[in-house]
Amino acid sequence: MKKFFKEFKEFASKGNVLELAIAVVIGAAFGKIVSSLVDDIIMPLVGILVGKNFASLTLEVNGSYIAYGAFIQAIVDFLIIAFCVFVFTKVINKFNKKEEKKEEAKKSDEVVLLEEIRDLLKKHK
Repeated sequence: MKKFFKEFKEFASKGNVLELAIAVVIGAAFGKIVSSLVDDIIMPLVGILVGKNFASLTLEVNGSYIAYGAFIQAIVDFLIIAFCVFVFTKVINKFNKKEEKKEEAKKSDEVVLLEEIRDLLKKHK
């Protein structure tokens, strides 16, 4: 049993797990902000243009209501979040590429030095 908890502690304390937990919490908070933006600012402005409260747009069929306005709000919500994730991913990838280029430059410098050392060793033989 001690081994199980030791392994779990090692797993949970790794950076990737902690980073994922932080990302989930921040993502949930960001989702609430975007939902508020859509529900409280964007859709009321669209409602002004349409002439109705957008969330209340429904279609009645045999006594059942299809709330297509709320569905469209959810789509707008999703599109904003997807766009933000896309932009964030582009920024992170750009940063990672810069880091990779720096590492490649270091490696190429190391290769040049190693080749010079090899050549000097060959001369001394």
